[in-house]
Amino acid sequence: MQQTRSRRLRELIAQGALMMPGVPNAAMGRQVERAGFDAVYISGAGMANASAGVPDIGLLTSTEVAQLAGYVANAVTIPAIVDADTGFGGAENVARTIRQLEQAGLAGCHIEDQEFPKRCGHLAGKEVVDVDEMVGKIKAAVAARRDQDFLIIARTDARAVEDFDSAVKRAQRYVEAGADGIFPEALQSSEEFKAFAREIKAPLLANMTEFGKSPLLSFQELSDFGYKMVIFPMSAFRVSMEASDEFLRDLKKRGTQSGWLDKMQTRKELYELLDYDPTAESWHDR
Repeated sequence: MQQTRSRRLRELIAQGALMMPGVPNAAMGRQVERAGFDAVYISGAGMANASAGVPDIGLLTSTEVAQLAGYVANAVTIPAIVDADTGFGGAENVARTIRQLEQAGLAGCHIEDQEFPKRCGHLAGKEVVDVDEMVGKIKAAVAARRDQDFLIIARTDARAVEDFDSAVKRAQRYVEAGADGIFPEALQSSEEFKAFAREIKAPLLANMTEFGKSPLLSFQELSDFGYKMVIFPMSAFRVSMEASDEFLRDLKKRGTQSGWLDKMQTRKELYELLDYDPTAESWHDR
């Protein structure tokens, strides 16, 4: 029997820490796999920013997220997890979201305890829901999944809204409710990351996003603290956007792209990434 990617993800977490670069689309997902990573993270901000050109404030629907994330999941052979925001509504909506993501080929997701409309986890002005409401969402998510290996991670944004101790207490309630892992968003020091790992006995996810409230700790540091998943949600997207911005300014100025050819992915390299042979009679995805 072929191993599911959700089962593979759980095995990887059981074996040690997992580095998961974030992507906004399937082409970049293929790059992550080709670079040798064992799993990929699909950024909610990345999907909103790159696909819709909108900020990360909950503007995409569950159907859009499932479709966009599904493109990534089905373009790679490694497990993919996705940012499912607040679950797109109440407990019933969360249950439907889990089913959609399972059907789309995802190996897991995380759901946060923010009020809707949500905000980027590293911005001011967030609000969190009552802890019992989030517990209800987690229970609904766990009950809804058909694949018992599908990873349900509960994210808490309480550190920035309430305080560190509140984030720990919420995380403990979320584990009791059945969450497979915990994602403490926007911890503010190395000491907080270490202390959180001491308090919560469940697989933990650390977010190493740039220009936010958290220090940029190395994968090895976080692994040593006990974190099982480390995501870099927008890093590749930010690098690519800075490069394309520089290119477009130069193109407007010079009227030619000829000076950029050595910085471009070639047609051949793109076709290799896509497993496409233009001389073949047909294209079959792997």
